[in-house]
Amino acid sequence: MQSFDTIIVGLGAAGSAALYQLARSGAKVLGIDSFSPPHKMGSSHGESRITRKAIGEGGEYTPLVLRSFEIVDELEKLSGRMIYQKTGGLMISNENSIAIHHVENFFKTTIEAAQTYNIDYQLLDAADIRKRFPTLNIADDEYAYFETDAGIIKPEIAISVQLDLAEEYGAAIARNTTVKSLQALDNGKVKVETAAKTYLAAKVLVTAGPWLLNLRPDFAKYFSVLRQVLYWFEIEDHYQAYLPDKFPIFIWDGRPSLESRYGFPALDGRDGGIKIASPRYDPETTAETVDRTVSAKESEQMYQEQVKPFFKGIGGRCLKSAVCLYTDARHSRFGIGSLEGESDAIIYASACSGHGFKHSFAVGEALGQIALCGESKIDLSSFGFDKLEAKQEHES
Repeated sequence: MQSFDTIIVGLGAAGSAALYQLARSGAKVLGIDSFSPPHKMGSSHGESRITRKAIGEGGEYTPLVLRSFEIVDELEKLSGRMIYQKTGGLMISNENSIAIHHVENFFKTTIEAAQTYNIDYQLLDAADIRKRFPTLNIADDEYAYFETDAGIIKPEIAISVQLDLAEEYGAAIARNTTVKSLQALDNGKVKVETAAKTYLAAKVLVTAGPWLLNLRPDFAKYFSVLRQVLYWFEIEDHYQAYLPDKFPIFIWDGRPSLESRYGFPALDGRDGGIKIASPRYDPETTAETVDRTVSAKESEQMYQEQVKPFFKGIGGRCLKSAVCLYTDARHSRFGIGSLEGESDAIIYASACSGHGFKHSFAVGEALGQIALCGESKIDLSSFGFDKLEAKQEHES
C-alpha cells in the first residue's frame, strides 16, 4: 500500500492550491480527482471569476483574499502566465433592494471591510456611475462602491498552473480516479480506497466541492448543491465601452422583485460577448444528476429580465452558456476543518457557497499548514463545522 504524508481528494480551486503548497514545502503528496482537472464537472470553470479585496460576505474573509492576491502574484512570476486581470469592481445597490447577494447587508459590510483593511475605494452616486459607465441603465436611487484592485481570476489557468508547479515539485496526481471510501485507522493514519488502488496517508484533505456528498451523504444536512448558469450575450453596440480597461467586474443588487446580477467585461474580443449571471438558490440538485444543458427559454428569460433593462448595446443572442455548481451552506458560509468526534487526520474544505475561488489560494495554503503543522497562520476558526447551521426543514 503506497503511503503519503498527505492525500488531497478533489483538485479544483482549493485542492490544486493545497497540492501546490504541500509539494512546494517538500511533503510527499498525492492529489486525486474523479476527472482530469481543470474540468467542467464541478465549480471551477467558466473562464473567469470575480476577485475583490473588501468582502461583503463578512470581514473574516478579507484576510484570506488579501493573502490570495499575494499568492497569485507569486504564481504568475513562477509560471509566466496571467491569472489575475485588474479591471476595478463596481458594486451597485439601492435603498429598496430586496435581493441578497450571498448575505444580507452585503453593500454595507463591503464598505466596512474596505475601511478596516485600508482598501482603496470610492463611493459613487447615480450621476457618477452614469458618467463613468454610460452603458449602464442606472436608476436615480442607485449608488455604488468602486474598488480599484478588484478584477478577474482565470480559474482554469489558476488550476493548471498550480497542478503543473506541484508536479514539478514532486507531487503525484491520479486523474480520472474516484475515491470510494476514507477510513481512519487505529494507528492514526487514513486508508484511501479507489477503484484501482488503496493508499495510506498521515492526513487527508477533502476538497471535493459538490462531489463531497458522494463520500459523505450526511453532509446534506449542511450543504445544498445548486445549479448555476453562466451566459455570454452578444455585444451589438458600444463594444469599446465594454473592454476591460473601461468596464469593471460588477455585482448589481436587484431592484424590487428582481434578483441580483453579476458579470464581467468583454474578455475575448468582439465575438466573445459579455458574461452575465444571476445566482439562483433553488432547486437543489446533485453533481451527478444536474442538467448541464441550457435551454433557449432560459437564455431568453435571462436576457429579458436581467440584461435588456440594464445594459445598452447588449443583444439577445446568447453566444454560449455554461452550467456550474454552488455547494452552498446557510448564510453562504465556508466549512473548513475536521469534524468533532471524528479523526482530525481527515480535514474537509467545503462549502465555498459560490464565492470561494478568490479565497482558494490562501485556503489551500492554510490547509497545507494544518496538514503539516496542525494549525494555519490565518485564523480559520470562524469556518469550523461547529459554526455551520443545519438546513431548515423543507428549505431548498
